[in-house]
Amino acid sequence: MKSVAIKGVRQFEIIDKEEPKREEGKVLIDVKMTGICGSDLHYFELGAPVGLVMGHEYSGVVVDNGGREDLKVGDRVTALPISPCNECEACVRGDIHYCAKTWSLASGLSLENPGGLAPKLKVRSDMVLKLPDNMSFEEGALVEPTAVCYHAVNLADIKVGDNVLVIGAGIIGLASAMFAKKSGASKVVISETNPARGEKAVKLGVCDEWIDAKDENVMNSHMGLYDKVIECCGNTPAVNSALNLVKSGGIVVLVGVSMLPINFNSINAVMKELKLIGAIAYTKEEFAKCISMIANKEIEVTKFISKKITLNEVQSAYEELTSGTSESIKILVDPNK
Repeated sequence: MKSVAIKGVRQFEIIDKEEPKREEGKVLIDVKMTGICGSDLHYFELGAPVGLVMGHEYSGVVVDNGGREDLKVGDRVTALPISPCNECEACVRGDIHYCAKTWSLASGLSLENPGGLAPKLKVRSDMVLKLPDNMSFEEGALVEPTAVCYHAVNLADIKVGDNVLVIGAGIIGLASAMFAKKSGASKVVISETNPARGEKAVKLGVCDEWIDAKDENVMNSHMGLYDKVIECCGNTPAVNSALNLVKSGGIVVLVGVSMLPINFNSINAVMKELKLIGAIAYTKEEFAKCISMIANKEIEVTKFISKKITLNEVQSAYEELTSGTSESIKILVDPNK
C-alpha cells in the first residue's frame, strides 16, 4: 500500500508498504482522514527516525475487530494512539498518559506501529473508540488534538472571570483558547509571531484579540496581566513570555513540545510563586468527552481545517507548516488518494 515515510531531514518519500494483517487484540482500520500534528513537524525537521510512517490523529472504519466483540466491520472509529503497559503504578491508577512506556509503541510515533499516512493501520483494541453516526471523518480526526487542549485547560483550572493568555495560534493554541472561553474566561488573548495566524484566530472567534509576540512594546504592556497562561509553542522565548505575562500566584500550563532543552528565568517562577504544570496528552475519559462534545455540537472543530490533501502533497504541506508564514491551521490527509 502507498505510504509516506520519513527519508531524512525535512524529507519524505512515498513507499510501498505491506498491508497490515489481522492480529488478535489489534483493530485493523481503513483510514479515512489523518491530521498533521505540530509534534509531527519536529520529526520532519529532525529527519528521524528514518522509515517512520507518522499520523497519530486519524479516523476510519473497522476492517477487522481483532476479537473485540463490541466492534463490527464497518464501524466508524478513532483511537488514542498511546500504548500504556497497564501494569505500572500510573496505569493501575488510571493515568495511562503518564506510563513510561505509553509512547514507545505509540501509533504513528513508532516504527513498530505505523500511523495514518497510509490507507490502513492497526491499533490496540482497548484504545479504539466508536464515533457517533452524526460525526464526520474530519471531526473524528480532530478528536485527538482537541483532547490535548481539553486536558490542558482542565489543568489550568480556569474560573469564570479569569484573564487567559494562550501562546501560539496553531491548532493546539486555538482549541485551547476555545475551551478557555467555554470555561468562563472573561478575556482570552492569543500571542503569536505569525500575523496571518494571529488575525485568523480572532476571525475564528476563539479569542478576543491577538498580540504580536515579536513586538517588545506590546509584550511589555501585557506584563503580569493574566491569571492563567497556556503555552503551546515549546521554545525558550514562548516559555519566558508565559512567566513574564502571568500574574503573581498564577498558573502556567506547558503544552508545547520541544526536542531540545529550554532555558527559562526561574526567578520569575520563584518570585511570583507560580504553578508550572506540564500537560501531556489526555485521559481516556477526556478523549471520550471530546467525542461527545463534538457530536453534540457543544464545540465546533471543523472551522480549524484549512485544507485536505493527498499523500502526494504531504511533503509540500509539511514545508508550508514549518515556514512560519502560513495561515493554515489544520491540514488533513486523505491516505486513500
